Amino acid sequence: MVRASAPAATGRRRLSLKTKEAIAGYLFISPWLIGFVVFVLGAMIASLVISLYKTNLLSTFRFVGFDHYLGAFQDRLFRKALSVTTYYTFTVVPLQTISALSMALLLNQKLRGQGTFRTIYYLPSVVSSVATISVWWWMLNPDVGLINTILAKIGIDPGPRWLLSQQWALPAIILMAVWGSGGSMLIFLGALQGIPKELYESAMLDGAAALRRFLHITIPMISSTIFFSLVMGLIGAFQVFGASYLMTEGGPNNATLTYVLYLYRKSFQQLRFGYASALAWILFVILMFFTLLMFKSSDVWVYYETELRK
Repeated sequence: MVRASAPAATGRRRLSLKTKEAIAGYLFISPWLIGFVVFVLGAMIASLVISLYKTNLLSTFRFVGFDHYLGAFQDRLFRKALSVTTYYTFTVVPLQTISALSMALLLNQKLRGQGTFRTIYYLPSVVSSVATISVWWWMLNPDVGLINTILAKIGIDPGPRWLLSQQWALPAIILMAVWGSGGSMLIFLGALQGIPKELYESAMLDGAAALRRFLHITIPMISSTIFFSLVMGLIGAFQVFGASYLMTEGGPNNATLTYVLYLYRKSFQQLRFGYASALAWILFVILMFFTLLMFKSSDVWVYYETELRK
């Protein structure tokens, strides 16, 4: 009887140990779980409920159903903000990707002072956004700014009015956004340094030119990094707020009225929290659509090292 009960007792002890390890694991991650449930998932559910009400969260609280969602597309400023943000996103993301990849290719070469150049290019990514905006505000000043001063010296005088011009305000903000491509550059640099040198050596022995090596080795080998950069850039660009708010406050004549800035106006300036919550969920659906579209297209052009070796 003692021999028969020994395995069962051992099994119970083993199960008990696994249970204790599971409990310990959940206890360690409980701060994150509580934070996610309360401040992320809970906030999302709350905003979804609020979007169905006309409310200022203080006195008015009237159920309106999906009126905010339907009414948004009849709102002229909503359409303006959506068009400005879409133009900004689909201009900035490709330019940032090309700029970051170009810098990474240059800094991947064996150059004297390579570490210094990498630091210089990466520095804009770690500088405070307020400080960056202040510098660019001075550089884009149409009268005494650095950019127009340089343009005047090469014969372009007067230069653009930049942030004071309805035509040039958004391109000025796009220029500032592309300047801060250092973070993506560092990621691309890491991906480039992970490419096996044997692939380039074999291609050179076969007589492949530099452009052919770039198109058929470099791009496929870093395609997953390009995909990551595009997805994160798309999500970040659609949520741009600081540049348009601090530099122009959406002007002139709403030329730089981005989506999140319009959402901010409706919520914290006009106290239309129900409508603002509906705008937030519309943005969520837009981001989800483009993200899923990019993931779907990744099967065609994103390659991984395991696939390339087959």
